[in-house]
Amino acid sequence: MDLQLRQQDGQAATVAASDRVFAADFNEALVHQVVVAYMAGGRAGTRAQKTRSEVRGGGSKPWRQKGTGRARAGTIRSPLWRGGGVTFAAKPRNHEQKVNRKMYRGAMRSILSELARQDRILVVDNIRTDEPKTRAMVAWLAELELSGRVLIVHDQMNQNLYLASRNLPYIEVLDVVGLNPVDLIGADKVVFSRDALEKVGERLS
Repeated sequence: MDLQLRQQDGQAATVAASDRVFAADFNEALVHQVVVAYMAGGRAGTRAQKTRSEVRGGGSKPWRQKGTGRARAGTIRSPLWRGGGVTFAAKPRNHEQKVNRKMYRGAMRSILSELARQDRILVVDNIRTDEPKTRAMVAWLAELELSGRVLIVHDQMNQNLYLASRNLPYIEVLDVVGLNPVDLIGADKVVFSRDALEKVGERLS
């Protein structure tokens, strides 16, 4: 599989990539399952509400059962009352879904292969990290003629690269270890350094 390569002198070329990683069939059901599981794993699951038994007060019957003309009531903390408990109260829970390593890697290969088929992957010789300046990053992206949501994948997290891109709302920078299906799917263009491309190929092969 050949991917588009942009060299340091601006010339366009191609670079060989693993067919197993970048030329796999697209498995929509698997990708959907892995993406849902990944997003579910990011949920805090910390919301909590009180049932009628957990709300403070309401221990005595507000009025006698018969003779008042009002509806019978046993507690002022009934879910029907203002200030009462919640009928089906939310409780802290873990939203994690189990995904096998083989399934996860298969979904990543499927996503990368589809991005390659749609010409949404660009490989560069080197990602500019000379200085932590936003304007330098903007100039570099303009040289590559990139716009929209851009995901930059470096072989290892670089402080200058992070500082140069953090003020750009549609630019995301990840290292190979942090590469995930949600950011891949959401990017209009994915830019790999050559070293990052090799590492991704090794991890997913």
